[in-house]
Amino acid sequence: MGSRWLRLAALLALGARASPENEGSGYSPLEDDEDVYARSRYKETPWCSPIKVKHGYANCRTPQGEYYKNVLGTRCDIRCQKGYELHGPHQLICQSSKRWSGKVLCKQKRCPTLSMPTNGGFKCLDGAYFGSRCEYYCSPGYQLKGERVVTCMDSKAWSGRPAACVDTEPPRIQCPSVKEKSAEPNKLTARVFWDTPEGRDTADGILTDVILKGLPPGSHFPEGDHKIQYTVYDRAENKGTCKFLVKVRVRRCVKLNAPDNGYIKCSGDGNNYGATCEFSCIGGYELQGSPARVCQYNLGWSGVEPTCAPMNINVNVRTAAALLDQFYEKRRLLIISTPTAANFFYRMQLGMLQPAQCGLDLRHVTVVELVGVFPAQIGRIGVKLLPPSLALQLRLLLRIPHYNFNIVVMDKHGMDKERYPFPATPAELFALIDKFPLRKDEMKLQAEIGQSCP
Repeated sequence: MGSRWLRLAALLALGARASPENEGSGYSPLEDDEDVYARSRYKETPWCSPIKVKHGYANCRTPQGEYYKNVLGTRCDIRCQKGYELHGPHQLICQSSKRWSGKVLCKQKRCPTLSMPTNGGFKCLDGAYFGSRCEYYCSPGYQLKGERVVTCMDSKAWSGRPAACVDTEPPRIQCPSVKEKSAEPNKLTARVFWDTPEGRDTADGILTDVILKGLPPGSHFPEGDHKIQYTVYDRAENKGTCKFLVKVRVRRCVKLNAPDNGYIKCSGDGNNYGATCEFSCIGGYELQGSPARVCQYNLGWSGVEPTCAPMNINVNVRTAAALLDQFYEKRRLLIISTPTAANFFYRMQLGMLQPAQCGLDLRHVTVVELVGVFPAQIGRIGVKLLPPSLALQLRLLLRIPHYNFNIVVMDKHGMDKERYPFPATPAELFALIDKFPLRKDEMKLQAEIGQSCP
């Protein structure tokens, strides 16, 4: 009879095992009568406390399939939720001491601490745990290279490559505005000044030296437009440049020309502000008007336009000195004195000079003839006859003998340069005159305008 009751109780217990369980907790809800029966069944069996795994769960198996999951010998496999990792054994066993074989803990997975980018930083939500998002940022003047946002993965690694802040913005440099200036008087250049611009870096503020392309400030700039460029580099070799123009203008008057039968010689560029133009006439002509004119700031020429008029020699003067004054700084004199028109040397000299008239005019030479002796002497300059008294005064003033053939060469300042007691060839005379100081300047002017004898 007693054995039948025992079998009945066992069957009831097996039926209770088929009811739903709360896996991992070690406890399943039963009807009150069943719970009381089960407790009486296992009242001699050691029980461990129910397993509770925060952020995880336990999958338990009893030794013989008992109803309770924390009886002696129960084995529980411990797992953690996604984003958590297990600290402790993967399996716990309920021991006879009514304690589990170990302690377990599910800790949230944590990624390595992010390194702070140079010249930047990052902000994170929820620290560096699984699922956390961190966003990088850079200081002003720097640009982010790499992932701007990284996420802590289940593998405890950050998504994306580490970010870096690099300087990609060029430095800033401000040049002055256009510089305009007029050339200085009687010059074709202007001296222009400005302050050297300073560069400013948008990042760390460290710059190389400012590099100039063009003339430096304080230089003399010629006429025209001149491009000035400044360049500066930062430590990342970013380049910043600025440019401006230096404009030099030359104030100019209308270009002057040489007068007919004359020369012009100008300083500077010939018609720039402050330039001076000097005028002179060829042999046999004298200047009328202003001998020099200056280009003024208002772009007008000073003075009166000059002309070259044929030289008018006045032979009706009272003294020889007054006659010679008419040639001062204008003409050279070749004075031929002979006691008679039939003199052999005189005739020979005239014969040699006649074909050399162009060379005489080129050298501004006027021939004066003194023929005869007092009281029958006369003088002649070209076709103009000198009064006998004036011819006598000229011989006396220059101490020319009356009874011998003589030649006297005088320069434009009235200086007695050479005397010949016999005829002189044109070549000899020209070689002598071409050594005179004023003659050298004349030769340059004549070469410039192409004046020469055939």
